Amino acid sequence: MTLFCHLSDIQTRKHKSRVVNIQMFHFCNKPTRFTRSGHPKPCTVNFVQAKQFEWTLLMQEQLDQRRKAAERVTLIGSVVDTVLGTLKIVIGIFANSAALVADGLHSFSDLLTDFMVIVVLRLSHQAPDKNHPWGHGRFETVGTVALGVILIAVGGLMAYESILRLFADTRPPLPTWPALVAAAASILGKEWIFQYTLRVGKKLKSDLIIANAWHSRSDALSSVVVLIAVAGAMMGVWWLDALAAVIVALLVGKIGWDLVARSITELVDTALPEERVKELRKTVLAVEGIQSVHSFKSRAMGNQSMLEMHLQVDPHLSAAEGHYIGDAAVFRLKERFDDIGHVIFHVDTYDDQVYPDESLPAMPSRAEITRHVDAVISRELGECPEYELTLYYHPEYTDIEIKASDELQQILRQRGMAASEFEGRMTDQLTGQDWFRRLKIWLPTG
Repeated sequence: MTLFCHLSDIQTRKHKSRVVNIQMFHFCNKPTRFTRSGHPKPCTVNFVQAKQFEWTLLMQEQLDQRRKAAERVTLIGSVVDTVLGTLKIVIGIFANSAALVADGLHSFSDLLTDFMVIVVLRLSHQAPDKNHPWGHGRFETVGTVALGVILIAVGGLMAYESILRLFADTRPPLPTWPALVAAAASILGKEWIFQYTLRVGKKLKSDLIIANAWHSRSDALSSVVVLIAVAGAMMGVWWLDALAAVIVALLVGKIGWDLVARSITELVDTALPEERVKELRKTVLAVEGIQSVHSFKSRAMGNQSMLEMHLQVDPHLSAAEGHYIGDAAVFRLKERFDDIGHVIFHVDTYDDQVYPDESLPAMPSRAEITRHVDAVISRELGECPEYELTLYYHPEYTDIEIKASDELQQILRQRGMAASEFEGRMTDQLTGQDWFRRLKIWLPTG
């Protein structure tokens, strides 16, 4: 192993035989393997990468379980809707209640949306593929929009038919008592399925399931209106039945409008609530090595939160360590929040918000800086031995570190040139470059 120390360490720590700066990463659970020369092979899978792979598998497993649970509650609701819809339409026709017939059609609209929910859930919970690399979560949102549109259309049609009946020249026959029984049964059945579906929807954090639950609640509320209207019409206030049908239609349309409005805000990538964003940023900032978080963007896709952010780290970290810190931030987010989907992070070594892209000066490339350094070394030593060059870019300057080879150190000894003198002479020659700020030379020890 070649060890390096800065020349200042030689001057101020002469009592030490060597200065060691080793970063150790024990993040691999693979057995150690060795090359023919006896050196250990580097491990390519670290702890964070393994954890991210584990989280990916866990996320897909959770999505499959979520889909199955959602399908189960939806199928139960569809059975209830079929029974109640048939009961209300048949009894409504024979018991002379237009409001009960409208309520039955409302139940069958629930049945239609139940089947739509099952289809959309199967699409939205598929794993990402080539054509949908971000996953299929938008299918759930689009399905919610379609569900809302159907409710608006059903409500409009019901309202139109009921208004015509309300202002008809002939007075409709009064409802009979079976309509009361059917309305009461509908209230009990729909309220039960609402409570059950809402509980599952909140547990699964599915807007689509929650939307379907409120659709069931609208059916229960409309049945309450129907029950009151039928009772009033049976007592001689004949227009209450038709008016109740109009009220039911308006309730259906209002729920549909709310669903469409909420889903459209998601489709246009509206940010997550401010309080939620604060919690996410706080979690990221708690990761060791992250100095600041900026350019934080968030959006929802189905039941998942998608995040993008810039993470500022120390400028002298290696690219590998900077990326490791970013991976650690993603791991921390997914560990704390179970709805985190995809996270994109960009590692910064400075606050790029302070420097607009159009104002940044053009920094020279590694090849160009290498040519400058080679030329300076050649002028000072008469030749250019091997060395390792590390560059630290900043919008206003570039810092240089050189790890000298044994050959370069030997040449300095032969010429009687102190390391500090060599560093100073190189710094003087590079100072004329407008991009240069500082140079450090590290010598091998041991």
